[in-house]
Amino acid sequence: MENLPVYQRAIGGIYNSIAMQIFKFGGASVKDAEAVRNVKDILEKYASGPIVVVISAMGKTTNALEAVLDAYWNGEDWLEKLDIVKEYHYNILIELIPDESSPAWDDFKSIFKQLKKHLKKELKYSYDGEYDYIVSHGEIISTKIISAYLNESGFANQWIDARNYIITNALHREARVDWDMTQAFISDYLPSIVEKSPVITQGFIGSTTKKITTTLGREGSDFTASVFAYCLNADELVIWKDVPGILNADPKKFAETVKFDSLSYHDVVEMTYYGATVLHPKTIKPLQNKNIPLSLRSFLDPELAGTLISNIDENLPVNLTPIIIIKEHQALISLSTRDYSFIAEEAIEMIFDEVVRYGIKVNVMRNSAISFQMSIDERHGSGEDFLSVLEKEFEISKLTGLELLTVKYPSETILKKLLKNKKIHLEMKSGDTVQYVLQQNS
Repeated sequence: MENLPVYQRAIGGIYNSIAMQIFKFGGASVKDAEAVRNVKDILEKYASGPIVVVISAMGKTTNALEAVLDAYWNGEDWLEKLDIVKEYHYNILIELIPDESSPAWDDFKSIFKQLKKHLKKELKYSYDGEYDYIVSHGEIISTKIISAYLNESGFANQWIDARNYIITNALHREARVDWDMTQAFISDYLPSIVEKSPVITQGFIGSTTKKITTTLGREGSDFTASVFAYCLNADELVIWKDVPGILNADPKKFAETVKFDSLSYHDVVEMTYYGATVLHPKTIKPLQNKNIPLSLRSFLDPELAGTLISNIDENLPVNLTPIIIIKEHQALISLSTRDYSFIAEEAIEMIFDEVVRYGIKVNVMRNSAISFQMSIDERHGSGEDFLSVLEKEFEISKLTGLELLTVKYPSETILKKLLKNKKIHLEMKSGDTVQYVLQQNS
C-alpha cells in the first residue's frame, strides 16, 4: 500500500485509481497569444485528474536565443538580438495579460534583466555551457507566461522549475539523466503537488547536482515529458504537435504522406534513431519500460485520434509503407591511418573515446582496412575540438553541408526519385533499410 503513487486512495479497502496524465506542448503550439488560448481550451477539454504539462519555448525562441549566444560568443552586438526576443514575448504577454501590475510582468522583467546581466560579463562557460545557460531561458519565460495566463483565466495551476527535478550529468547540450536522483526528486516531492493542482513545467532543461543548468538536446521536451511519465507511473503521455499524427515522411518536404494510426515502440525507436524529428530519440525507452502508451495528436485539430504508440503485437503483419527520413546539416568525417596500419579495435576504441568525451552524435559509420568514415551532426565548438584531438593520430578530411537520407521499406521508384541530382558520398544497406550521405549536385 505504501508503494502506491500518492494519487491513489484507499476507500474501505478498495483502491480508487485516478489516471495520471502527462501533456506536452511544443513551440509551435504556443507561438502566439491565440495558440496559448488554444492550449487552455485543450487542457479544459482533455485534461482529467492529476496532470503535468510540459511546455517548450515559444515559437522559434530557441533559434533566436542561439543567435544571441553566437553574437555574445563572437564578441558582437548581442543586445539588438536579445531585444527581438524580449519584444516577441512582450507582445504575447500584453495580449494575454494586459494588466502590467500582474506578477507575471515582474517575472517577465526579472528574467530578461538577469539574462542581460549575464551577457554583460565576460564569458563564463564553454560554448556549450553558455548555450545551456542562455537558451534555457526560452523555456522559463514561456512557462511563466502560460502558467500566469492559465491562472488568471480560471485554469488553476502550479508552476515548477524542471531543473529541481530533472537531474543530469554535466555534458552540456546532450546531458544524460541521472535516473536514480531524478526518480527520487520526482517521486518524493511532485505527487503531493500534482494531487492538489495541475503542474506547468519546462521541457528540454535540467541541472547538475551543483545546480548548473543543462539541456537534453534539441527537441528534448518530448524526452522530458517521457521522464516525468516514467517517474510518476503515468497512465498516458500525450504529445501535441502541428501534424495529425506520425507520418511516413516530413510533410514540409513531401507533398504526399501517409499517417499511421498506430505504431509499436520498436517502429518509432527506429524512426527517431535514423533522424525523424517528430519525437526526440530518447522519448520511447522510458515509456516502453513501463508500458505507458503515447498518443501523438494535433493541437490544430484536437478531435483527431492521432497516432497511438504502444506495445502492440510485434507479430502483426509488417507495415510496408516506405518511411523516408532526411537529416540535414551533416558532416562526413573520413579518418585514415598515417602509416597504413589497420583501423582495428584499438583505433576504433580511440575514436569512440573522443566521440563520447565531446558528445558527438554519430548517425552512420563505415570502416575499411585503413579508413573510417562517419556522418555526424554539424555543431559549434566541441566538433572542431574533437577533430583537433584525432588529427594527432589520423589523416582527416571533412565534408560539410550534407544530408543523411534513410529509407525503410524502399522501392526502386522511390529511391530513383530521392537520389535524383544528388552525389552519393556514403551508402549503407541493412536488412529493409538503406542510408545515403548525400550532396546536392551543382
